[in-house]
Formats: sequence, structure tokens, C-alpha cells
Amino acid sequence: MSSPVIAVRPRALDTPRVGLISFLNCRPLLWGLSRTRSLPNVTQLSAEAAGERLVAGDLDLGPISLADYLRHTDELLLLPGLAIAAEGAVMSCNIVSHGRIEELRSPRVGLSSTSRTTVLLARILLEDVFGLSPAYFSGPPDTAELLRAADAAVVIGDPALRTFFDSRAGTRPYAGEPGDDRARADGPLHVHDTASLWTEWTGLPMVFAVWAVRREYARQRPEAVVAAHRSLLNARDLGLGSIDAVSAEAARGSDLSAAQLSVYYRTLRYDLDSRGLRGIERFAALAAARSAVPARGGLEMFGAEAGR
Repeated sequence: MSSPVIAVRPRALDTPRVGLISFLNCRPLLWGLSRTRSLPNVTQLSAEAAGERLVAGDLDLGPISLADYLRHTDELLLLPGLAIAAEGAVMSCNIVSHGRIEELRSPRVGLSSTSRTTVLLARILLEDVFGLSPAYFSGPPDTAELLRAADAAVVIGDPALRTFFDSRAGTRPYAGEPGDDRARADGPLHVHDTASLWTEWTGLPMVFAVWAVRREYARQRPEAVVAAHRSLLNARDLGLGSIDAVSAEAARGSDLSAAQLSVYYRTLRYDLDSRGLRGIERFAALAAARSAVPARGGLEMFGAEAGR
């Protein structure tokens, strides 16, 4: 049976439109790309926007939250070896609670509206690991605002990272701007690292975001995807080999120190190996059991066969 003829779009001869997350967790890759200048058509976006634009076809390849990737596998192929993951603490994806979680039998839990994968992971942990029956609501990505109306809140990103370091330093975890009355609540706040809980439970890494390419673009321009993929791997390795410099640069304009960011970047995993793939499969099965993502077969990876 002959293969169908694929019409090549006029812009298909250009370099791919690549998304990149502008948050702290992507700074090693951003740092590397700024030095190699090997990808000229890169757009920096929030994690949420990067995934949405990839799914919409406004980008050809880029990072996407694991939950959103699992909802759009018909349109996307995984790029090998690239992810934002953790085996143990991730530091920036936390459940923050008034009191100990195991003592909250039917807690009211606020979910950050900007989180896709972490809120789904938190549901799995709260229900399957802790055996709770939470009542969930969505709210702004503001720890203090969520905790005003909740027993616990799922928080991600830079505020969650600050909360993690505050809790480890023995000071009251951050839950709002200094002087904000919402930051003051009775009793201690407890910070639970979602990736640590996942790894303790499953023995596997937790993958929060993957890199994917649109199937259409991979069929039309496999050689451009190969070149872009190589550039991303090289930039990642350059950044991870210069963590102190990356941390010093990222600390400027942040309320976190270079030393704290150095710990963060050395804790995160930016690769996707066989154990990470097993972690994705486990998460996908648990999410599908909740009808949060479609049930699906094996993971499909971009490779030389993608262009045939």
C-alpha cells in the first residue's frame, strides 16, 4: 500500500517554532541556548501557554506538562531524553497544609489554576496514598489566597520553591507577601513535596513535563526536528555543566539566592531515561483510572521512522 502524499506547507522550510518555559526550572536550558544560539526561532512562555500553543499548532515543538501531553498523544510525539523530572524532592511542586495531611480526613483543598500535572498528582497522592476524601476547588496561583479558604493548597513554581526553602530553614513557610495579613494563620504550615511522596510510594521518578513535537511537523521535516533536538540536548548539557554560573544569573531578579538555586538545579532531572518512561506509564495509568486523561497504549517517541 503506497504512502499518502503529504503537502509541504510554505513555512516548512524554516526552522521549527520552538517554545521554551521562562520559569526558573528551565534556566539551565535557557542559559545554554543563549550561548549556543543554535535555535533562532524560540519563544519564551509560561508553562501553561507553552503547552497550549503547542497543542494549538502555533509551535512545532517544545515543553508541555505531562498531563497535557497525555491528553494530546494523537497530535504529539515525545522527544527522546528531555524532561523536567525529579527522583525524590522536586522542591517547587508542593502540598501546603494547615496541620498534618494524615490528620485531615475530608480536607478542603485549593488547586492552583496554573497547574496541570501537579494538581493531578496531588489528587492521586491525597486519595490513594493518604486515603483522604478531599473537596477540591480551583483558585489563583496564590498560596495565601488558597489557604484562606482551604485546609491545604497545591502550589507550584517560584512561590512553591520559596515555601520549600523556608520550611527547611525552620522558618514559617512563605504564604504571601511580607505584611500581607493573609500570610498569618494559626498553627504551623506543613510543606509536602509531591515528587518525594511519589518516589517513596512508587520507587520511580516523577516526570512533570516532557518535550514533544507535533506529528505533522515531524512527518514533514524530520531532519529539522533532529537538528533542533540535538541543539536542545547540547544546550541542556552546557547549562548543567555550568550550574554555578546559571544559578548566579538566575538569582538576579529573584528572591532566592544563588546557593539555593544551585541546590535546586542539581536536584532536578532534565533527562528522560527508561525509569522516567516507566514513571510516565505509571502516572498515565493512575490518571486514566480517574478519567483525567484518555486510556492509551505505549508511549510514541520521535525517531527516524517518524519521517517515513
